[in-house]
Amino acid sequence: MSTIFKYVTVYFLSGFKFIFGPAFGVANDLHLIAIIPLTALGMMTTVYLFTFFGSNIRRFALRFRGSPKVFTNRSRKFVRIWRRYGLIGVCLLTPLLLSPPLGGLLSNLFETNKKKLIRWMWISAIGWSAILSTIVKYAFWLIGGVI
Repeated sequence: MSTIFKYVTVYFLSGFKFIFGPAFGVANDLHLIAIIPLTALGMMTTVYLFTFFGSNIRRFALRFRGSPKVFTNRSRKFVRIWRRYGLIGVCLLTPLLLSPPLGGLLSNLFETNKKKLIRWMWISAIGWSAILSTIVKYAFWLIGGVI
C-alpha cells in the first residue's frame, strides 16, 4: 500500500469515527506528526460539511425517507445531551463518545452561532487528536506492535 494512500485513509477514517484514524495510522507505522493533523482535519471536514451543507443534506435525505417524526427517542436523546452538556460539552465529547457526523449534526441542530461552533470543534479536534494519537502510538509500542 502506498504511503499517500495510507495518509488519505487516516484522513477519511477520522471523519467517520475519530479513533479509527490514529489506530490505522499507528498500525501502518505512520509518523505521529502526520497522524495528528490528518485526524483533526478528517473530523473537521465532516463538521464543516454538516455546518455549511447540513440543510441541503437534510433535504436530500428527506426525499428518500419522507418527512421525519418530530418526537422520537433519538430526538429526545439529542435534546437531553444538549441540555446537559451544551455546545462545549458536545464538542469535547464528539471525538470520544460521539462520531464526527453525529457530533456535527447535533451541534448544528442546536447552535446558531457557527463561528463559536467551529472554534470549539477545532479545539476539541486538535486536543483529542494529539492525546488519542499519542496514547494509541505508545499503547501499540508497549504491546510490541502486535494487536
